[in-house]
Amino acid sequence: MILSSYCWEVEIIACVVCLLLLIPIYHRLTSRHVVLDPEGRAVLITGCDSGFGNMLAHRLLKMGFTVFATCLYPEGEGAQSLINGYPSDRVKVVRLDVSSDKEMDHVKQYVLNNLPEKGLWGIVNNAGISTWGLSEWMSIDQYKKLVDVNLLGTIRTTLAFTPLVRKSQGRMVFLSSTSAIMSLGNGIYSLTKAGIEKFCDSLRLEMKRFGVKVSIIQPGNYARATNIQPQRTAEEVWNSIPAHAKDVYDLEFVKKMTDFINREVLKGSDKGYEIIDAIVDALTSDKPKIRYLEASLKERISVFLYFYLPTSLVDAILAKSIK
Repeated sequence: MILSSYCWEVEIIACVVCLLLLIPIYHRLTSRHVVLDPEGRAVLITGCDSGFGNMLAHRLLKMGFTVFATCLYPEGEGAQSLINGYPSDRVKVVRLDVSSDKEMDHVKQYVLNNLPEKGLWGIVNNAGISTWGLSEWMSIDQYKKLVDVNLLGTIRTTLAFTPLVRKSQGRMVFLSSTSAIMSLGNGIYSLTKAGIEKFCDSLRLEMKRFGVKVSIIQPGNYARATNIQPQRTAEEVWNSIPAHAKDVYDLEFVKKMTDFINREVLKGSDKGYEIIDAIVDALTSDKPKIRYLEASLKERISVFLYFYLPTSLVDAILAKSIK
């Protein structure tokens, strides 16, 4: 009886793996691409100082798009690599703190004054920050900061440029995360990404009547490709925890949690081009996906099981990781 049950479970897992392997093959066989002429079309990308934003800006510029690359530090290395690498009529680097209404208004006017012939084809909401820690370890100011940048910053950008994208019947692309689906030790980050997903679900339906396509990119662990989550020591984490939380979580537990997160960060993929490929497809394909799950096979299986296993079972499995 036990052997029979075990074999049944193995068969189920094998079927899940096969299904996940067949999905991308299906998409390749059924997708039909129209060659989009990038000449005279602009794309605005937030968070181009480094990571996915900077990589995407370089890719789109090489393809022939005009790029409005917003950076927090226009004098920084990432911004300068764009300014020095391409003609000034093609790359427009401009400072933007997505949490600032004033700066957003300035960038909106700048874009209006510098639009190419065919207008603003797309926006890519990429800007974001990350941190981790149990819920009680975070101050309300930390929650406010991540929400203001990751979630409200995304909404702020979208509201500012929706009229221009609607006019060109273009594309809106949003960087989410598998953390929007599964959360372990990074609830503060996960809630902002989950918020983006629900915002997009409504926006996608609203934009459909105007011919605007909305896509969500769901990267798995690409920490090594972006350096979005620097390594931290247990002492650094301990010193940042509120006093009341230290009465519940001792230094030994904090060290165990820190070691766990640091190990996961080091396991992250450095193949950032996989995310860039997905964003480019969302911007240029005539049939872009609603969601692009770009993750390892292990992460894909985890997402699948998260949706279809009882929540109590998933909780029990995840809870063992931080005991």
